[in-house]
Amino acid sequence: MDSEVKADQARNRRRAKGATTRTQDPEGTRQNILEIASEEFALNGLSGARIDEIAARTRSSKRMIYYYFGDKEGLYLSALENAYRLVREGEAKLDIEGLPPVAALSRLVEFTFDHHHQHEEFIRMVMIENIHHGQFLERSEAIRELNVTAIDHIARIYARGVSEGVFREGIDPVELHWQVSALCFFNVSNRATFSKIFGRDFGTEEQLARLKRNSIDMVLRFAMR
Repeated sequence: MDSEVKADQARNRRRAKGATTRTQDPEGTRQNILEIASEEFALNGLSGARIDEIAARTRSSKRMIYYYFGDKEGLYLSALENAYRLVREGEAKLDIEGLPPVAALSRLVEFTFDHHHQHEEFIRMVMIENIHHGQFLERSEAIRELNVTAIDHIARIYARGVSEGVFREGIDPVELHWQVSALCFFNVSNRATFSKIFGRDFGTEEQLARLKRNSIDMVLRFAMR
């Protein structure tokens, strides 16, 4: 009996500590929920993800999740927004404004390739959102604003390249962004099927390095005069 009492006391202390942590660091708790939710949605989709499982893996509770995000769809949309925010914040931190246009575009492709490889949950969530025909993304003003900055970023690089005579005229920056995204996205989205079909592991360090170099080369050949 004493051992059961002690176990109950220990559980109560852990709950109290968790509650204190959530009170003292609400943003940390919210971010923790988003990170775990992103993994669950990426793995199981919107319909398959369970709030119970997300709560069990976080420092939170179902009640706290609903407090922050309203419902499962609200949590999914917030996780999607967070995934886009991470990639756009990474782009913003790139120190490429002072680089020549070719080097700047190369660095942007390299970053995108590496980011997508390191954040596969982002790719899975975008794939899931395409299954839903973008209906949740369409509700998000935040995602639209984030992606405007992405186009502005690549448009400035392209405009400098045209001005300096190294990039050809007439390319739509949105289409240039499409080409960069397509090459880097496919590396994650179709790696498993390509590996199985062709009997080659496209996830090895050597293969990824080759694919990254090829992606940079193809984008540059598309853009250059």
